[in-house]
Amino acid sequence: MGGPPLDGPGSEAMGAGHLMMPPRDEYTQRLTRWSADIERENKRYTQVSDLRLVVSIAAAILAYLAFGPVVISSLWLLAPAVIFFVLMLIHSKIDKRRQFARRAARYYEQGLKRLDDEWAGTGNAGDKFADPEHPYASDLDLFGRGSLFELLSTARTYEGEATLANWLKHPAAQEEATQRQQAVRELAPNVDQREKLMLLGEEVRSGVQAQALAEWAAHPPVAYFKGARLAAFGLAVATLAAFGGYWVGWWTSSVFLIAFLIGQLFAGAFFRQTRVILGQLQARAHDLTLLSDLLKEFEQAKFTAPKLTAIQATVQLDGKAASARIRQLETLLALHENGSNQYLIPIAIVLLWHTQVAMAVEAWRCENGPHIAQWLTALGEFEALSSFACYAYERPALIDPELMTVIGVIATGLGHPLLPEKSCVTNDVTLGGLIRLLVVSGSNMSGKSTLLRAIGLNIVLAWAGAPVRASSLKVGPVTLGASLRTVDSLQEGRSRFYAEITRLRQIADLAKGQKPLLFLLDELLSGTNSHDRRIGAQSIVEGLLRRGAIGLITTHDLALAEIGKQLGDSARNVHFEDQLENGVMRFDYKMRPGVVERSNALELMRAVGLMD
Repeated sequence: MGGPPLDGPGSEAMGAGHLMMPPRDEYTQRLTRWSADIERENKRYTQVSDLRLVVSIAAAILAYLAFGPVVISSLWLLAPAVIFFVLMLIHSKIDKRRQFARRAARYYEQGLKRLDDEWAGTGNAGDKFADPEHPYASDLDLFGRGSLFELLSTARTYEGEATLANWLKHPAAQEEATQRQQAVRELAPNVDQREKLMLLGEEVRSGVQAQALAEWAAHPPVAYFKGARLAAFGLAVATLAAFGGYWVGWWTSSVFLIAFLIGQLFAGAFFRQTRVILGQLQARAHDLTLLSDLLKEFEQAKFTAPKLTAIQATVQLDGKAASARIRQLETLLALHENGSNQYLIPIAIVLLWHTQVAMAVEAWRCENGPHIAQWLTALGEFEALSSFACYAYERPALIDPELMTVIGVIATGLGHPLLPEKSCVTNDVTLGGLIRLLVVSGSNMSGKSTLLRAIGLNIVLAWAGAPVRASSLKVGPVTLGASLRTVDSLQEGRSRFYAEITRLRQIADLAKGQKPLLFLLDELLSGTNSHDRRIGAQSIVEGLLRRGAIGLITTHDLALAEIGKQLGDSARNVHFEDQLENGVMRFDYKMRPGVVERSNALELMRAVGLMD
């Protein structure tokens, strides 16, 4: 059977001394606290603004007294200048705290929207990861407005978003999926940690360009001769010593000038390399600094789940954390920027400052660059797991599915993950073993397509390592193939029927793969006449079953329901019913055995006035 609900024993700890409370209460409490912080910081911001205005007026009066009637010394102007500068620093800190509180409030407002099932269109839809050629992504609403990705994703870096999208599109091996489940269970109650990461991530999302960062890290090393760094340091020391000797009178300026010229010739020989390296540093260092903040939070956390400890180990290099290594680069960036200060430029020239910094940066990149992609991957995996954990925390009725080694789906209380919990009707589904095919009949809008999507999405979640919406779910390793939303294309000159049979050809090819296929076919071959549809549908289904596939097909054409009867014990007919009450069609969305015995098409046409 499936695992226990995620609010069960062992998930109470959110931190030392913090007892778990219902998600809505937790989010409301935190939103109230952050809203109070916003109000407080707004007041402080206004007060400091008023003080700056007062100081400006005082400075104007003092300036008038100093430069007008010459009543006071102009030195009095230093006081308001210093006070104004201090107020500027205070103002900046208050504004940062205010912006931070606003981000926090938005985060919990978004969380409450998810709890209220008002999240569609308010989050990241993940459209950039959509792939119309994927065998189930568009059919199961993985991406787009109101999609599974939008519901799940709390990632703030591109790498986190890409990892989550990849996990949804490509099922994991059983051991990997099981380890993700364990990690999600450990992370789920830790709201404090997610808050820290998400608030840092708000800045990172707009800053870190993962692809550009990885390309910079993997760029071939700049060629320096062996001992170049030592030579640069030695020339800088020699030039400084020559100047010191000249200063105390030990020798003439010629010694200093010779040493200085040799140093400049050396720096000039590497001028191009220096300019390229430092230019790249300035372009990428901000990304690395923001990445360092996220990595530091991740590194300092204490984990027990094997998946989390394994990810954490990848951001350690020779016992030194990735964030600490990135801080080394931040120091080099600070040295570069200080060397560009107009007051320090003469000293920087003498000491070959930028040349030495460039060589140090390149040495850092050669040592750490090959690991940056690994750090980004680790962060992406952690953010994807955190997205699943947030989903599990906000929906405590979700359960961990049992991942089987044999093909099949055995579910009780299976519901569509994207529907509001209060209106989601659940069903029991058994597929596998002797039963290889379910033929689902029923009228329009009765729930056939919703059932297929509920099965498909929960299987996607199960093999991604996430919890599922069901009372229990056992699922074996399968390759999903779905045809639920095929449309024509004027641009490509394809009819709906041609688009559908093209997708069916893709699904048939998937059945030849190593893992068994689970197919979900909605209104099979609805784009052709009834005679061809009946023959073609039976041929397609029988071909899939011969290759070891299992699956469901839906139809409102009762002729296709005969397929289930002709396949004997390997197939079952099930159906959804409807009732017309006072001209209004009503559905209970409950699946029943057998073939539907009535159609609502004529009654619907009468209800809208198309028929007498």
